[in-house]
Amino acid sequence: MTRPRIVIVGAGFAGYRAARTLSRMSRSKADVTLLNPTDYFLYVPLLPQVAAGILEPRRVAVSLSGTLPGVRLVLGEADAVDMDARTVHYTDPEGVGGTLDYDRLVLAVGSVNKLLPIPGVAEHAHGFRGLPEALYLRDHVTRQVELAAAAADRDSCAARCTFVVVGAGYTGTEVAAHGKTYTDSQVRRHPLRQGMRPRWMLLDIAERVLPELDERLSRTADRVLRERGVDVRMGTSVKEATHDGVLLTDGEFVPTRTLVWCVGVRPDPLVENTGHPLERGRLVVDPYLQVPGRPEVFAAGDAAAVPDANKPGACTPMTAQHAWRQGRTAAINVAASLGACARRPYRHRDLGFVVDLGGTQAAANPLGVPLSGPVAGAVTRGYHLAAMPGNRVRVAADWLLNAVLPRQAVQLGLVRSWSVPLESASPELARVAGGPERPRAGAQVGAGTGPEATDAPGTGSRGSGAPEGTEATEIIENTEKAQAAGAEPAKNQPGGEPARNQPGGEPAKKQPGGEPAKKQPGPEPAESRPSPEPARKQPGPGHHEHHPAPGPVKRDDIPAEGDS
Repeated sequence: MTRPRIVIVGAGFAGYRAARTLSRMSRSKADVTLLNPTDYFLYVPLLPQVAAGILEPRRVAVSLSGTLPGVRLVLGEADAVDMDARTVHYTDPEGVGGTLDYDRLVLAVGSVNKLLPIPGVAEHAHGFRGLPEALYLRDHVTRQVELAAAAADRDSCAARCTFVVVGAGYTGTEVAAHGKTYTDSQVRRHPLRQGMRPRWMLLDIAERVLPELDERLSRTADRVLRERGVDVRMGTSVKEATHDGVLLTDGEFVPTRTLVWCVGVRPDPLVENTGHPLERGRLVVDPYLQVPGRPEVFAAGDAAAVPDANKPGACTPMTAQHAWRQGRTAAINVAASLGACARRPYRHRDLGFVVDLGGTQAAANPLGVPLSGPVAGAVTRGYHLAAMPGNRVRVAADWLLNAVLPRQAVQLGLVRSWSVPLESASPELARVAGGPERPRAGAQVGAGTGPEATDAPGTGSRGSGAPEGTEATEIIENTEKAQAAGAEPAKNQPGGEPARNQPGGEPAKKQPGGEPAKKQPGPEPAESRPSPEPARKQPGPGHHEHHPAPGPVKRDDIPAEGDS
């Protein structure tokens, strides 16, 4: 008798937990296969510390093969799911297609960056959802400060030392907090010629920082940011982004070379083509995480609309805390469907939230108890160490070294701006020049078509995508303009193909907010957008016509738990 075949798509918080639980429960009685673009589980809540030079990248990357005994790892990106044939089609890192047959399927594909139809954002901003984006941000910020120190005039220095973060949810708040400490440490050792200081701006249309949290924690985060020198502006967002800066909704133009986009996430586009009902872009499931009409298919994490047992009629928020526990419940119910145990519905109460503000500062409310200052900082780091499925000693060692040694402010140049486009449907992988082009089923970037999701885990910090998350950042890379007067590579072009992590290809033509040029569902039709740099070389023949900026976009699809 053949053993049942279990396929898990995605190794984010939900997928990894499901695979780990099944590896222990199956005991070689089932073939468990994990399909994921990378060979590691990314602990997203610590990504801001990677960008700020506190942690090395491998500290937040937990080996899948090393921590999931008995689970077969297949490297690749899922392109389509045929539920009638019970197959999953995927493309491996070298562009070769493959098919996995299953008897039970767990969809845990996570989430991707969410865009809004704001001119210039897709071309000049970057997200903060994966390791490549964190590495890029670290290099970019370091480079801008170094170029500012050598700038011949004060205006150029000020523009390079201004960093704009859009979205005051978990990701944006932590990126701004850690970024300010990082740049301050740089100029402390090597002051700028004009005697200027780095300026960080945090923007959001919400009324307060961290609107998802209790007001006391929100006030704590706001106070820490302002005392540190971050320019916090609530009720303000970006109206248009250009190469030279951003135009705010209040009419002010801010010269800058850095735009970090942390306004939230939306479910992975893969679930759109399953042919099953969606709830705000998420696959509808029952309390047992099964897809109605498909008892062999389970879904968990950001891509699943899981009923909230504590809030009848609502779905659980897209947080790492829920995704982690849903992964375990999905694994138990998969085993139950094979007769190994009794199935159970998903039920969980939020344990609280933690937000790392850098140094010894944090805002936290574990079990509903509001904390701030060094105590909250200790609780936050203690939680992260306990929650990480691996690399705990290495992370603790980096924290200890960072406390006694100065940070190394060097740029490695491993990730270029075109490698991490904001519209990427697979932020966990950087695009590689000359690599294969693999169109991805259903992979479109909607202009506000998906739900606005939180990037915050419950006592964690951010969204559960296969790294929030709720959030996520997001930068422009135009430094080559000051470095070379000769031929330059195309800059800040996200490309237009909907394929995940695909190099090359033509950019999306005449699309708002980076939508691919395919017919996709969504309320925003393809339109022409202005090109902020008509004379600059573009990686494709796409031409942008001039249209007036549409002004601020009110997002009324934001759940209470989500990023603003």
